[in-house]
This record gives sequence, structure tokens and C-alpha cells, in this order.
Amino acid sequence: MQDALSEQFIRGMSGFTSWLETHTHPVTLFVIGDLFLSNKFELWFLELLEKFGSRITVGCHGWSHKSWSAWPEDKEAFATELAKATEMITSSAKDSFRPWFRAPGGYIAPWMAEVLAKQGYVLDTSINPSWLVKRKAGKGNSWQDVATALSQSSIVSRPWKTHWGLPINGPALSLFPLSLIAKRGWRNLPLPLTEATLDSALISPDTNLTTLYWHLLDHARNNAKWMPPMKFQTEKIPSNV
Repeated sequence: MQDALSEQFIRGMSGFTSWLETHTHPVTLFVIGDLFLSNKFELWFLELLEKFGSRITVGCHGWSHKSWSAWPEDKEAFATELAKATEMITSSAKDSFRPWFRAPGGYIAPWMAEVLAKQGYVLDTSINPSWLVKRKAGKGNSWQDVATALSQSSIVSRPWKTHWGLPINGPALSLFPLSLIAKRGWRNLPLPLTEATLDSALISPDTNLTTLYWHLLDHARNNAKWMPPMKFQTEKIPSNV
């Protein structure tokens, strides 16, 4: 990666910072480890933590954007890259880091749960429980198979919110006609968590939460003025990026 950030990505960084200035809610940023090979990204990241403090929690999005469940099972390679990503991210995030994971592209298979648990991860936010993307659970697997494997490894699963059984997060926010369904699905959301309740609520399996997700690149849209389709007067979720 080094310093080869695209202009779109840089606009997204700027837009994300501007969006954070419009509210006071906590946000979890899931980061790819190799981004820290870019001095520009690392500087922006450190400035973000300094400016917004405990409002920002940081999780792991893997070392690169490899879609692990689209490939044959390889626990050794996944473990190696997960350890490398964790070390890289924690070295910059420090106390803002949490052992929370989101699989790149939402590609997570049951075999990955054991590796996550062995490396101390306690929460996963990778499952997008829609039939439309069930292939991301790996060949022959269902989302329930993934959820069961996570539970057996004592990892709390926070699946993404869907609407009418369809995806409404990430790429669905901008892909027509899913974007129309997404806007409906993001209405009437429950109350947002606070900084004080974020950690305990997320890792408690008995707490019912709504999880929404989008990409940093989304903030590059509309000349870096794009915002998630929610109103903070009624929007009520822990935000995950």
C-alpha cells in the first residue's frame, strides 16, 4: 500500500472526519492492517483519534481485503495475517483498539471462528444474514453455520441489519435498486449507544442491538459531503464503519 492512496480514498477520509463533526455519537472503525503502510493514512488516523478521543473505537478488518471464505480453508495463512494485522493496528490505535473483527467484504466461513478465538477476538460483525449474499459464508455453508461456529468459540456475533431479507449496508447503500430498500431499512432505528455503554452492550450476547455498516469510501461521494441515511434525532444505533 505504502502511500498509494487513491484520490477517492483521501476524499473519503476527509468526508468521514467532517461527518464526525456533525454529531457526538460513538463510532467503531474497522481498519485494514496494510493501510498503515501509508504514512498519509497513519497520520490521518492518529489525528482522528486525538480529535475525537473515546468516541472512536477501532476493530480489525484483516490485513488486506482478501475474501477468505471464497477460497479453500487455510487456517494457518488466516492466522498469520490476522496476527500481523492485529499487531499493526494496535500499535497505532493503542487503547482505542478492541478485539472485534469484521471480515473483508463480509466473507466469513465457520472455520475462521476458531482462529479468531485463539487470537483473543470476542466479537464479530461479519454476518450479513441475507439469502442474496449467502455465498459469502463459504461453499456449502449457511449463515447459521457461521453463527453456530462463532458461538461455539465464545465469540459474540453482531449481524448486519437487513430489510425484507435483503442487504441494506455497505455497497447496498449505493447499488440501485437495493439503495431504495436500504433507505427504508434505515428508518425508525432504536436509540444509539453512548460511549459509556458501547463496550458492555456490544459484547453482551443478551443485549439486542441493531448494527449498521458502510464504507469509508462512501464518504467520498457528493464531493465528500455524503452522510449515512439517518437522522440523529431518530437514528438509534452503534455506528460501525
